[in-house]
Amino acid sequence: MYEAVHVRPDGESTVARMALTAAEQGYEGLVVRNHGDATADYDAAAIADEYGIDVVDGVEVRADRRPRAAGFVTSHRARRTIVCVHGGPLNRFAVEDERVDVLAHPMDGGDVNHVLARAAAENGVRVEFNLSRVLRADGGPRVRAIADLRKLRELVGKYDAPHVVSADARGHLELRAPRELVAVGEVIGLDAEWVREGLREWGRLAARNRERRSDSFIEPGVRRGRYEEDD
Repeated sequence: MYEAVHVRPDGESTVARMALTAAEQGYEGLVVRNHGDATADYDAAAIADEYGIDVVDGVEVRADRRPRAAGFVTSHRARRTIVCVHGGPLNRFAVEDERVDVLAHPMDGGDVNHVLARAAAENGVRVEFNLSRVLRADGGPRVRAIADLRKLRELVGKYDAPHVVSADARGHLELRAPRELVAVGEVIGLDAEWVREGLREWGRLAARNRERRSDSFIEPGVRRGRYEEDD
Protein backbone atom coordinates (compact mmCIF):
# COMPACT_ATOMS: atom_id res chain seq x y z
CA MET A 1 0.00 0.00 0.00
CA TYR A 2 1.11 3.56 -0.73
CA GLU A 3 0.47 6.94 0.84
CA ALA A 4 0.62 10.34 -0.88
CA VAL A 5 2.11 13.24 1.08
CA HIS A 6 3.22 16.87 1.00
CA VAL A 7 6.81 17.36 2.17
CA ARG A 8 9.06 20.33 2.85
CA PRO A 9 8.74 23.10 1.58
CA ASP A 10 5.04 22.31 0.98
CA GLY A 11 4.85 20.43 4.27
CA GLU A 12 6.76 20.22 7.52
CA SER A 13 8.90 17.08 7.13
CA THR A 14 11.57 16.02 4.65
CA VAL A 15 11.02 13.17 2.22
CA ALA A 16 13.51 11.06 4.19
CA ARG A 17 11.65 11.60 7.48
CA MET A 18 8.33 10.80 5.84
CA ALA A 19 9.81 7.68 4.26
CA LEU A 20 11.17 6.44 7.58
CA THR A 21 7.81 6.80 9.32
CA ALA A 22 5.86 5.35 6.39
CA ALA A 23 8.15 2.31 6.27
CA GLU A 24 7.73 1.78 10.01
CA GLN A 25 3.95 1.90 9.56
CA GLY A 26 4.01 -0.78 6.90
CA TYR A 27 3.71 1.19 3.67
CA GLU A 28 5.44 -0.09 0.55
CA GLY A 29 5.60 3.28 -1.15
CA LEU A 30 5.32 7.02 -0.75
CA VAL A 31 4.07 9.45 -3.39
CA VAL A 32 5.52 12.96 -3.07
CA ARG A 33 2.67 15.20 -4.21
CA ASN A 34 3.92 18.73 -3.54
CA HIS A 35 2.22 21.57 -5.34
CA GLY A 36 4.02 22.66 -8.47
CA ASP A 37 5.23 25.91 -6.90
CA ALA A 38 6.77 24.13 -3.89
CA THR A 39 8.98 21.45 -5.43
CA ALA A 40 10.93 19.22 -3.06
CA ASP A 41 14.61 18.42 -3.55
CA TYR A 42 15.42 14.77 -2.79
CA ASP A 43 17.18 11.66 -4.08
CA ALA A 44 14.42 9.08 -4.48
CA ALA A 45 16.81 6.17 -5.16
CA ALA A 46 18.96 6.91 -2.12
CA ILE A 47 15.94 7.22 0.18
CA ALA A 48 14.47 4.01 -1.22
CA ASP A 49 17.74 2.18 -0.54
CA GLU A 50 17.98 3.60 2.97
CA TYR A 51 14.44 2.88 4.15
CA GLY A 52 13.29 0.07 1.85
CA ILE A 53 10.31 2.02 0.50
CA ASP A 54 9.43 3.11 -3.03
CA VAL A 55 9.51 6.90 -3.47
CA VAL A 56 7.36 8.15 -6.34
CA ASP A 57 7.78 11.61 -7.87
CA GLY A 58 4.40 13.25 -8.15
CA VAL A 59 2.90 16.73 -8.31
CA GLU A 60 -0.37 18.40 -7.38
CA VAL A 61 -1.27 21.02 -9.96
CA ARG A 62 -2.83 24.15 -8.54
CA ALA A 63 -4.11 27.04 -10.68
CA ASP A 64 -6.76 29.75 -10.67
CA ARG A 65 -7.87 29.20 -14.27
CA ARG A 66 -8.52 26.16 -16.46
CA PRO A 67 -6.13 27.15 -19.31
CA ARG A 68 -3.32 27.69 -16.82
CA ALA A 69 -4.02 24.32 -15.20
CA ALA A 70 -3.94 22.64 -18.62
CA GLY A 71 -0.53 24.17 -19.29
CA PHE A 72 0.81 22.90 -15.98
CA VAL A 73 -0.52 19.39 -16.64
CA THR A 74 1.19 19.37 -20.05
CA SER A 75 4.47 20.46 -18.47
CA HIS A 76 4.40 17.99 -15.59
CA ARG A 77 3.03 14.99 -17.51
CA ALA A 78 6.36 14.45 -19.28
CA ARG A 79 8.40 14.74 -16.07
CA ARG A 80 6.34 13.35 -13.20
CA THR A 81 5.21 9.82 -12.54
CA ILE A 82 1.89 10.82 -10.95
CA VAL A 83 0.02 14.01 -11.82
CA CYS A 84 -2.73 15.15 -9.46
CA VAL A 85 -4.94 18.22 -9.75
CA HIS A 86 -5.82 20.32 -6.71
CA GLY A 87 -9.57 19.86 -6.41
CA GLY A 88 -12.32 22.36 -5.79
CA PRO A 89 -12.81 24.85 -8.63
CA LEU A 90 -10.80 22.57 -10.95
CA ASN A 91 -12.88 19.44 -10.37
CA ARG A 92 -14.50 19.46 -13.80
CA PHE A 93 -11.25 20.20 -15.60
CA ALA A 94 -9.51 17.33 -13.82
CA VAL A 95 -12.05 14.60 -14.54
CA GLU A 96 -12.36 15.61 -18.21
CA ASP A 97 -8.61 15.42 -18.91
CA GLU A 98 -7.35 11.86 -19.34
CA ARG A 99 -3.77 13.02 -18.75
CA VAL A 100 -4.67 13.61 -15.09
CA ASP A 101 -4.10 10.67 -12.76
CA VAL A 102 -5.86 11.90 -9.60
CA LEU A 103 -8.44 14.51 -8.70
CA ALA A 104 -7.19 15.49 -5.24
CA HIS A 105 -9.57 16.32 -2.35
CA PRO A 106 -12.52 17.19 -4.63
CA MET A 107 -14.88 18.01 -1.77
CA ASP A 108 -12.53 20.55 -0.20
CA GLY A 109 -13.90 23.80 -1.58
CA GLY A 110 -15.78 22.04 -4.36
CA ASP A 111 -18.39 19.41 -5.11
CA VAL A 112 -18.90 16.30 -7.23
CA ASN A 113 -22.11 15.36 -9.01
CA HIS A 114 -23.15 12.53 -11.29
CA VAL A 115 -21.76 14.30 -14.37
CA LEU A 116 -18.29 14.57 -12.86
CA ALA A 117 -18.36 11.03 -11.49
CA ARG A 118 -19.27 9.68 -14.92
CA ALA A 119 -16.49 11.73 -16.56
CA ALA A 120 -13.95 10.41 -14.06
CA ALA A 121 -14.96 6.85 -14.91
CA GLU A 122 -14.80 7.49 -18.66
CA ASN A 123 -11.38 9.16 -18.51
CA GLY A 124 -9.80 6.93 -15.88
CA VAL A 125 -9.19 9.79 -13.43
CA ARG A 126 -8.88 8.54 -9.85
CA VAL A 127 -11.06 10.40 -7.38
CA GLU A 128 -9.35 10.91 -4.04
CA PHE A 129 -11.03 10.03 -0.78
CA ASN A 130 -9.05 12.42 1.39
CA LEU A 131 -9.39 11.64 5.09
CA SER A 132 -7.43 14.65 6.34
CA ARG A 133 -10.45 16.66 7.53
CA VAL A 134 -11.90 13.62 9.30
CA LEU A 135 -8.60 12.98 11.05
CA ARG A 136 -7.63 16.54 11.91
CA ALA A 137 -10.79 18.65 12.13
CA ASP A 138 -13.47 18.56 14.81
CA GLY A 139 -17.03 19.68 15.40
CA GLY A 140 -18.98 20.95 12.40
CA PRO A 141 -16.09 20.75 9.90
CA ARG A 142 -15.59 17.07 10.71
CA VAL A 143 -19.31 16.32 10.41
CA ARG A 144 -19.40 18.02 7.00
CA ALA A 145 -16.28 16.14 5.91
CA ILE A 146 -17.88 12.81 6.77
CA ALA A 147 -21.06 13.74 4.91
CA ASP A 148 -19.00 14.78 1.88
CA LEU A 149 -17.11 11.49 1.81
CA ARG A 150 -20.30 9.46 2.09
CA LYS A 151 -21.82 11.37 -0.81
CA LEU A 152 -18.65 10.89 -2.83
CA ARG A 153 -18.64 7.16 -2.10
CA GLU A 154 -22.18 6.82 -3.40
CA LEU A 155 -21.40 8.65 -6.65
CA VAL A 156 -18.08 6.94 -7.32
CA GLY A 157 -19.61 3.57 -6.61
CA LYS A 158 -22.62 4.21 -8.84
CA TYR A 159 -20.49 5.08 -11.88
CA ASP A 160 -17.61 2.72 -11.05
CA ALA A 161 -15.04 5.52 -11.13
CA PRO A 162 -11.53 4.61 -9.92
CA HIS A 163 -10.38 5.96 -6.56
CA VAL A 164 -7.45 6.48 -4.24
CA VAL A 165 -7.37 7.00 -0.48
CA SER A 166 -5.02 9.23 1.51
CA ALA A 167 -4.59 10.95 4.85
CA ASP A 168 -2.83 13.76 2.92
CA ALA A 169 -0.13 14.14 5.57
CA ARG A 170 2.00 17.30 5.62
CA GLY A 171 4.33 16.05 8.32
CA HIS A 172 5.48 12.65 9.57
CA LEU A 173 3.35 13.01 12.70
CA GLU A 174 0.24 13.19 10.51
CA LEU A 175 0.93 9.87 8.81
CA ARG A 176 -1.42 7.05 9.79
CA ALA A 177 -0.82 3.35 9.24
CA PRO A 178 -3.01 1.51 6.71
CA ARG A 179 -4.88 -0.32 9.46
CA GLU A 180 -5.73 3.01 11.10
CA LEU A 181 -7.10 4.45 7.86
CA VAL A 182 -9.13 1.29 7.32
CA ALA A 183 -10.58 1.65 10.83
CA VAL A 184 -11.46 5.31 10.26
CA GLY A 185 -13.02 4.46 6.93
CA GLU A 186 -15.22 1.79 8.45
CA VAL A 187 -16.46 4.18 11.12
CA ILE A 188 -17.58 6.76 8.56
CA GLY A 189 -19.12 4.27 6.12
CA LEU A 190 -16.28 3.24 3.81
CA ASP A 191 -15.81 -0.52 3.87
CA ALA A 192 -12.39 -1.92 4.70
CA GLU A 193 -11.57 -3.36 1.28
CA TRP A 194 -12.59 -0.09 -0.41
CA VAL A 195 -10.02 1.78 1.67
CA ARG A 196 -7.32 -0.85 1.05
CA GLU A 197 -7.96 -0.71 -2.69
CA GLY A 198 -7.63 3.07 -2.59
CA LEU A 199 -4.26 2.80 -0.86
CA ARG A 200 -3.05 0.17 -3.32
CA GLU A 201 -4.12 2.24 -6.32
CA TRP A 202 -1.31 4.76 -5.81
CA GLY A 203 1.19 1.96 -6.35
CA ARG A 204 -0.65 0.62 -9.38
CA LEU A 205 -0.65 4.09 -10.92
CA ALA A 206 3.07 4.48 -10.32
CA ALA A 207 3.84 1.10 -11.92
CA ARG A 208 1.62 1.81 -14.94
CA ASN A 209 3.02 5.27 -15.56
CA ARG A 210 6.62 4.16 -15.17
CA GLU A 211 6.00 1.48 -17.76
CA ARG A 212 4.46 4.02 -20.13
CA ARG A 213 7.51 6.24 -19.78
CA SER A 214 9.89 3.39 -20.53
CA ASP A 215 11.69 3.13 -23.87
CA SER A 216 9.89 -0.11 -24.77
CA PHE A 217 6.35 1.27 -24.43
CA ILE A 218 4.45 2.18 -27.62
CA GLU A 219 0.81 2.01 -26.49
CA PRO A 220 -1.22 -0.14 -24.07
CA GLY A 221 -0.58 -3.78 -24.98
CA VAL A 222 2.19 -2.93 -27.47
CA ARG A 223 5.91 -2.97 -26.71
CA ARG A 224 8.90 -2.18 -28.87
CA GLY A 225 10.71 -5.42 -29.72
CA ARG A 226 14.34 -5.99 -30.58
CA TYR A 227 13.75 -5.50 -34.32
CA GLU A 228 11.66 -2.33 -34.08
CA GLU A 229 13.17 1.11 -34.38
CA ASP A 230 11.90 4.62 -33.86
CA ASP A 231 10.71 6.43 -36.97
